[in-house]
Amino acid sequence: MSRHPAEPSLLIVWHSRTGASAALASAAAQGAAAAARLVEAGEATPAMLLDADAYLFCCPENLGGMSGMMKEMFDRTYGRKAA
Repeated sequence: MSRHPAEPSLLIVWHSRTGASAALASAAAQGAAAAARLVEAGEATPAMLLDADAYLFCCPENLGGMSGMMKEMFDRTYGRKAA
């Protein structure tokens, strides 16, 4: 992603089974305009997370916890260095 260094970036990582979380993530990206990057949880990488200035994580909750795919994204990327 090429952007001016002073221009903040927002990474929106989402997972949706029914479409509701995808719609919410899409609306947030539309509101943030060019500063936003929309990425499915299964496609998120440590480099994407490290490059962003801010994050929005959007997923359904299951019995008070985040969806399995979002948890997997955190487990896969946490503590990893960008390649």
